[in-house]
Amino acid sequence: MNDIPTKEQEQKGIFGIRISSVGPGHISGQDASHEPSNMDLAMKLHYLRAVYYFQSPAFSEIGVNQLKAQTFDWLEHFYVTCGRLRRADPSGRPYIKCNDCGVRFIEAECTKTLDEWRQMKDPDLDHHELQNSVHFDKLLVPNQIIGPDLHFSPLVLIQVTKFRCGGASVGLNWSHLLGDVFSLTTFINALGSLSSGHHLPLSFTHKAQILLDKTEHIPTDQSYSDPVCIKRVGPVGDHWTIIAQEHNKMELFSFQLTDTQINELKRLNMCGHEQKIPSFGLICAVIWKSIAHVKNGPEPNTVTVCRGKDPKESLLVNGQSVFVVEAQFSVSKGDPLDLAALINDASEDERRKIEETMEREKGLSDFMVYGANLTFVDMEGADLYGFKVQGNRPIYVNCFLDSIGDDQEGVVFVLPCPNKNEGNLITLMMPQSYGHQLMLRLKNELFA
Repeated sequence: MNDIPTKEQEQKGIFGIRISSVGPGHISGQDASHEPSNMDLAMKLHYLRAVYYFQSPAFSEIGVNQLKAQTFDWLEHFYVTCGRLRRADPSGRPYIKCNDCGVRFIEAECTKTLDEWRQMKDPDLDHHELQNSVHFDKLLVPNQIIGPDLHFSPLVLIQVTKFRCGGASVGLNWSHLLGDVFSLTTFINALGSLSSGHHLPLSFTHKAQILLDKTEHIPTDQSYSDPVCIKRVGPVGDHWTIIAQEHNKMELFSFQLTDTQINELKRLNMCGHEQKIPSFGLICAVIWKSIAHVKNGPEPNTVTVCRGKDPKESLLVNGQSVFVVEAQFSVSKGDPLDLAALINDASEDERRKIEETMEREKGLSDFMVYGANLTFVDMEGADLYGFKVQGNRPIYVNCFLDSIGDDQEGVVFVLPCPNKNEGNLITLMMPQSYGHQLMLRLKNELFA
């Protein structure tokens, strides 16, 4: 099926959009179903977008049709991602019916070369070092969300865009209901293994089942309040998104911090201190302090820190830890080392509180996790560059969120670069009201 590109896609030279669905090569099983855990349902309004850029050799010997053909075997191992959502009767709790409806597959072409695309600038930004194509990454990944008709909404969408030079991008729209960034990378990296001629081990097959939450029974008559790491929204019904009002739009920004720049940041902030602070904590501390300077209204004294971990028992799981960090002093006047220490010393995982809240709500209430507080997400350990096509690694990968709704505090992703000695990629989703001011301040703090 052909589709019309959006106005912005058309302006940037994207055309020839074709949409289809691909599913597993064999039936996944009669009446197979998968019940998302309480943590999965807490994350249901979030969608991860990942864009992988490949130079021309990656797709020189394999066409899009060949890649699609390999998805039949791939999705046999991940058939839960090919299902559609239903609501249990009479509880109304969402579950995934494994009916092999498939993932949505989109093909597109671009009149620009890969280099021309990567060098495009947002005319509204003039931050030099803090300027790259994250604004345009959004055009290479589907932006659909789940609903309003659950029965027909795919959980995963993939877009392959071919550039004029022979290079290509692969954009992945991943429902966070399925799992965190480690689940996302396990999923897409498996496709790369198959495209390179490798077979997936049987242990990769995800067993669809009704998963019983380990949360203990919680009396419904006790008084309680929601944990500070989540924010109640909605209800959204079967349309799983929060649309921000025009006055509070969120904007995406992205920049790279090289190892040299990170070491200089440590030298400037840790001079005379014997305490060793990991890079993640110090980067987040500088951004936290900068936001406190430019934000309109009260300083963000409470932040959320999410750290993922490689899943061992399940391929699709929201296994990230969620920590709440509170500064008992003025953040804008505080020492970045003190803020970094708070971030790195956070040890009480809030997952249990989130699961307990969802259990009380019978999995029916709607919450935001990212952006409920200013949120820092550690993705350094995720194998974002493990997705290889014909043995070729991507030259660049970015990962970001869709809109996170009204009155949210912003989200900061700290991602790996292609090589370990290249530093970190920082991707931010910030309120439009102070996002540009923040970028200007970070330019002075990080690149002076």
